[in-house]
Amino acid sequence: MATAPAQKISAPVIVPLPGNEAFAQALADAGAGELGAIETRNFPDGETYVRLATDVAGKAVLLVSTLARPDEGFLRLVFLADAARSLGAATVTLVAPYLAYMRQDRRFRPGEAITSRTFARLISASFDRLVTVDPHLHRYPALSALYEIPALTLHAAPLLADWIAASIAKPLVIGPDEESEQWVSAIAARIGAPHAVLRKIRHGDRDVEIALPDLSRWNGLQPVLVDDIASSGNTLIEAASKLPPLGFARPDVAVVHGIFAGDSYARLAPLCGRIVSSDSVSHPTNVIGLSRLIAEALAAAAAPDPELVRHRRPPEPVDDVERAGIDSFPASDPPPWTGGVA
Repeated sequence: MATAPAQKISAPVIVPLPGNEAFAQALADAGAGELGAIETRNFPDGETYVRLATDVAGKAVLLVSTLARPDEGFLRLVFLADAARSLGAATVTLVAPYLAYMRQDRRFRPGEAITSRTFARLISASFDRLVTVDPHLHRYPALSALYEIPALTLHAAPLLADWIAASIAKPLVIGPDEESEQWVSAIAARIGAPHAVLRKIRHGDRDVEIALPDLSRWNGLQPVLVDDIASSGNTLIEAASKLPPLGFARPDVAVVHGIFAGDSYARLAPLCGRIVSSDSVSHPTNVIGLSRLIAEALAAAAAPDPELVRHRRPPEPVDDVERAGIDSFPASDPPPWTGGVA
């Protein structure tokens, strides 16, 4: 008896949000899927128009959006996720190399919103899966304590270690605080280098005091400050300013997420040799690419069980306009069959 031919599985569609085109292209080049496109603009009143310019019916969709400075484009992201589902996407995954809203993980003062939990509920309501790199966990043991959808957490520490080994002779790897001990020691062990950690005393969001341990035994080594995130940059600035008076060269800096808010990069750069970051957040310091790490993880991860995919609502039926082959028309313009009258 003849067997039915195996059904061909479509490659995922990689859809970049504005500003994420280069990262999405790198993902496609790394074999994560086929590049898709969107059309987006703002109406005169500021509302957002979005359109998926690629057919997603029956396909896995990867929406690519770093969530650094997320507020401006978050509604666009949610609109696209919902549109993909309504157009029949098999699954909708958020690929967010940098994941925002991890800072506020408790009420520090009465009445404060615990925005990490609220943001997690919003993401979980719109996507089937989340893929991110080195989320800035504090009091949460893992993203599963926050997110109601499967969350694939990847780690860039080996990539930082490999860059240090290839670029710096005789490095001394230095972490920002005691909490980073395990992370920093793993980076140093991977390349056979010594390491130390600083003691951070935080007096506020932008007020950080740094205490250095005795580093005299490593005089002559090149200090490399490593951190998972450079946001205000104050920790790195404070540490970098204290090393040369101890007889060390200006430190190099390697971070996963280079936010560099405000003028932090301009203040940090004169104190350092090289400053490098991953491309999780677009910045001139981007040297360490994450696309292959993410592409390989997506390929290795089992496809979600169709019975477990949380479709928030079924795909919308094809209407007469789509049957006629009309893809879309700007919502602010009247359709052609009205004779130009809205």
